[in-house]
Amino acid sequence: METGKKRELSIPDVLDNDHGLAGREGEQQQQEQERGEGGGGEWLGWARLKFDEPPVRTHHFYRQFRADFSSSTPSPNRSNFLKGIKWSPDGSCFITSVEDNSLRLFDCPVVDDGTQVAYDYASGEDSYNSKLVIQEGESVYDHCWYPFMHSSDPATCVFATTTRDHPVHLWDSISGQLRCTYRAYDNMDEITAAYSVAFSPSGTKLFAGYNKAIRAFDLHRPGRDFEHYPTLSGNKDGLPGIISCISFSPYNGLLAAGSYSQTTAIYAENTMELLYLLHGQLGGVTQVLFSKDGNYLYTGGRKDPYILCWDVRNTVSILYKLYRSSESTNQRIAFDIEPCGAHLGTGGQDGHVHVYDLQTGQWTASFQAASDTVNGFCFHPSLPMAATSSGHRRFFIPETDEERIVLSGSFLTSFALSMAFILCLLLVASKYDPLWIFLHVLATYISCSTKATCCHPYT
Repeated sequence: METGKKRELSIPDVLDNDHGLAGREGEQQQQEQERGEGGGGEWLGWARLKFDEPPVRTHHFYRQFRADFSSSTPSPNRSNFLKGIKWSPDGSCFITSVEDNSLRLFDCPVVDDGTQVAYDYASGEDSYNSKLVIQEGESVYDHCWYPFMHSSDPATCVFATTTRDHPVHLWDSISGQLRCTYRAYDNMDEITAAYSVAFSPSGTKLFAGYNKAIRAFDLHRPGRDFEHYPTLSGNKDGLPGIISCISFSPYNGLLAAGSYSQTTAIYAENTMELLYLLHGQLGGVTQVLFSKDGNYLYTGGRKDPYILCWDVRNTVSILYKLYRSSESTNQRIAFDIEPCGAHLGTGGQDGHVHVYDLQTGQWTASFQAASDTVNGFCFHPSLPMAATSSGHRRFFIPETDEERIVLSGSFLTSFALSMAFILCLLLVASKYDPLWIFLHVLATYISCSTKATCCHPYT
């Protein structure tokens, strides 16, 4: 990917508060822009990216996600894989979600002289190690960065995570320490886990998606205080199912939420009034994303090969569909829009990243990013680079005769004990029949002389 000279953008002013977190209330940051059809207008602060030539892979990370993948003996992390990747808002680092319930933070790879050097596959080594590893207790459902995060202000360097059977956590991206937790309780007064999280554009609230409900936490008041907004009540129209993803419009005060019931809803952020219900996804909705001008909404689902484009000003029909290879996977396959808003990039099961022109909805380019499922794709917020994550769950089956699992001993022991029980019943019925005595002695001999053995390839 190539780009012209980038114009400097001013970093938004951020005000500290008593809790050490930065927030902004009231007016949102206003930026000049040129709006185009399909949400593809070029932002005045950015130059358009060009996709005439395939990008150069400059960095690669693999080995640190596995304990010992080169050994003939499988390691505990042999089936580990990446589930997603997201750049920080200031572009100084990116975070990855991993199947082993961990999140790894990597610094942004910066080349001082501005040259692009291709990754040397012959070395087989990772480009560099993660600077921070955070271990969660259960599987990570979702994570998101604080919108005004900037490395020059440590108070803003935080991100939120939600995991199975745990409350929402707010982590310090510098020290790796847990800042605070946000807990939601069900009708039985038990902690219920959120399935999705997203910060409001003002940075003052944290929205979390639950089963048929959205809860909003005040970022500066951790604990169990929250605002509860049911998405489905009574016989009224609403958003059923688990709220799997949340996204905010950058300008017009709208909130979009997707659910696994193949439905997307658009709300007014300040009142949470339901405005539109969007139907058309073939699978459960896994991502919703507004265009840079806020006039268009893009939705994608699992086991659904199409990303749908909606005009929020006229939601009667779908504007166009963008194809990606995701027909046979329940994985979340993320897509992203470049900073200038002209193109959308998405991964897929075929290992390719496909890029589409958002003005026309036409395919622009594609390139091979991995030999596995590309489940994460994210443009850098200011530099001409992008990051991908790939992988899917695998089950390893022994291939040689020496690795077969042998359970003959334990099977014979169980068989002998069963025979002894049956013969006891025959004892009552036959009243010491000579044939029964012979069988009883034989079964006793087998049960005493047989030793249980279990040969496992990992021991």
